[in-house]
Amino acid sequence: MGRLSTHVLDTAQGRPAHDLRIDLYYLGERPGADVREHLGTFRTNEDGRTDTPLLAGDALRTGYFELAFHIGPYFSEQGLEQTNPSFLHTVPVRFGLADTAANYHVPLLASPYGYSTYRGS
Repeated sequence: MGRLSTHVLDTAQGRPAHDLRIDLYYLGERPGADVREHLGTFRTNEDGRTDTPLLAGDALRTGYFELAFHIGPYFSEQGLEQTNPSFLHTVPVRFGLADTAANYHVPLLASPYGYSTYRGS
């Protein structure tokens, strides 16, 4: 059975992002559907990962999802200088899951002024 996971790296400080809030939403079977179902709120551990998969087993379904990474509050708590309001507050990453038997890993590399993501393994 497949699973969905994430990993957040704080590229401004060169370390995993610890205690960063992440919200997971289901957006429906097709792009633009009027669905936004909140599936859970997670916090990253000292390794920048969640302690459990975001979705696994029967909870993993096909369709479109969004991970909302709350990096503005995270960087404020870290004491990093930011503009007011912060340039990046919440980073939404929208993606599709096509195979419930596959593993999907959505890492985020973030700083107060930029981010990147990709499908990891």
